[in-house]
Amino acid sequence: MTSLIAPIHRRNLLRAGVLVATATRLSLVPVWAQSSADLPKGPITLVVPFAAGGATDVVSRLVAQKLADRISRPVVVENVGGGGGVIGAAKVRRAQPDGNTLLMGTVATHAIQPLSTKPAPYDPQRDFTPISLLATVPNVLLVANSVKASNVRELIALMKAQPGQFNYGSSGMGTPPHLSGELFKSMAGVDMAHVPYKGGGPAMMDLVGGQIPVLFDVLSGAASHIRGGSIRALAVTTSQRVASFPDVPTVAEAGVPGYETYTWNAVFGPAGMPKPMVDALSRELQAVVALPDVQTKLKELSAAPVGSSPEALAILVKSELAKWGPVIQRMGGLKRD
Repeated sequence: MTSLIAPIHRRNLLRAGVLVATATRLSLVPVWAQSSADLPKGPITLVVPFAAGGATDVVSRLVAQKLADRISRPVVVENVGGGGGVIGAAKVRRAQPDGNTLLMGTVATHAIQPLSTKPAPYDPQRDFTPISLLATVPNVLLVANSVKASNVRELIALMKAQPGQFNYGSSGMGTPPHLSGELFKSMAGVDMAHVPYKGGGPAMMDLVGGQIPVLFDVLSGAASHIRGGSIRALAVTTSQRVASFPDVPTVAEAGVPGYETYTWNAVFGPAGMPKPMVDALSRELQAVVALPDVQTKLKELSAAPVGSSPEALAILVKSELAKWGPVIQRMGGLKRD
């Protein structure tokens, strides 16, 4: 009996050994290798839907370089400007869902422009695959040095005492700073006429010169002027104070509870991308944002590094559409020149 049982035990042990060895080899495959298998094949084009040199372009080129280093394949930035971001976004919407064409989206491409353009050029939720929110960038409420208000409450009181006497500038019709101003008007109950400029630079020049009393601008573009004292920052538009200007309060704490706006940069793909590929790209982008030198550079731009999951980005887009829809509707849409 023993002679019959022993060979059976040996065969079972051999089989078990093979299974254990196979499982061990599988478990030793590093996470990066598993992730790499799910990444897009070949080079990636990151479409920036604005002209070169702006804040979105700067963030995109930083991220593209670091992502290329991590995944060992080219990541090329392509600027496709026009239509407030719509043209570049539409190009990505029409691309194959193979991960080789991605979009650096913003609140303009995924909320403001689709809500304000009739008919809408695309559905920002249905026509894109969310991958990762990289960073948020505050806007800032600025006043000329001649304005007799040292904080938001005093500015609101001044506007209510002199209705129709104040206007505010922005970098253009339909831009995040423009909508920040419109939300401020609505929530603070003040009367301000909007003066659109062809960019933040010309608007800033007129604020410094006193041609306009109030300006909503992206903080990264206004930072040097604030530090130089040629204008005054009354508040940032985010829900939390900004590390680069810790003494500047938020609009919400300075007089308009519940107020919050910001610009953001996030990566999207065309609709229909495979979930394993989306998750792999998201993990790599989150790792890029976590790099110390990337964190430092983003903070120098007054941006708050994030690095989110696809699910968190989808929630953000939904909330932005809910926020800006009523604002744009009250405005009667965006009347462009």
